[in-house]
Amino acid sequence: MIKHISDCTILNNGVKMPWLGLGVYQAAEGEEVERVVTTALRTGYRSIDTASLYGNEQGVGKAIQKSSIPREQTFVTTKVWNTEQGYESTLASFESSRKKMGLEIIDLYLIHWPVKDKYKETWRALEKLYKEGWVRAIGVSNFHIHHLTDLMADCAVIPAVNQVEYHPRLTQVNLQHFCKQHHIQLEAWSPLMQGKSLDHPTLVELGRKHGKSSVQIILRWDIQKGVVTIPKSVNEERIQSNADIFDFDLSTEDIAQLDAMNRNERTGQNPDNFEF
Repeated sequence: MIKHISDCTILNNGVKMPWLGLGVYQAAEGEEVERVVTTALRTGYRSIDTASLYGNEQGVGKAIQKSSIPREQTFVTTKVWNTEQGYESTLASFESSRKKMGLEIIDLYLIHWPVKDKYKETWRALEKLYKEGWVRAIGVSNFHIHHLTDLMADCAVIPAVNQVEYHPRLTQVNLQHFCKQHHIQLEAWSPLMQGKSLDHPTLVELGRKHGKSSVQIILRWDIQKGVVTIPKSVNEERIQSNADIFDFDLSTEDIAQLDAMNRNERTGQNPDNFEF
């Protein structure tokens, strides 16, 4: 079982990726994002998830460089934004992200959304970066099964990760099964449903049973379901409490109760209807 914050999943190319990471969406560039990344690293997190869109790559890089933790022990993800997609523009966007962070190599580089008629060219650029050693793993975000099938029909490298909205109200059963079948690691963004449904009776009851918060129950459920999770917060106490999920296990019955909360309910946009 997964018993420590440093425990990792092994991606389809052999690279290790921590099960728990910190998302920095909406953390302000500069002092705020540096502070939250520093807090996370001090707490024991080793995975940080940012993106070109977030506008805080520089602060993420600074915090990692200032940390006493050796670079090879941290795992950094960033993403190419929709307006930067296409072959040459993706290569340029990657170089911009890498320079902002001041990092020689990025651990995981993702296509942020499946922009129609562009994501295949974008993927070719990611394959080039991967083959040249600038990235340790490449993947996608917000891809449905039909996007993955289309991409995999003629790609040279199978995505290592698919980062999607995933929580007890949106369990994405078919997508998770497909990813597992093709050795693509599923990763959850918005695992806490933007704070909605945290007072759901199932979560409250399981929290009481295990002496944990609703948030901790959800994050533990993610990991036991085999899904990497990256809750975001700029609050030091929450960053620490989000990591306090490695001293208990949910039973098979507990997990079934959480699975039953599914309503195919999104807090974000459906990738098929995204306003690119």
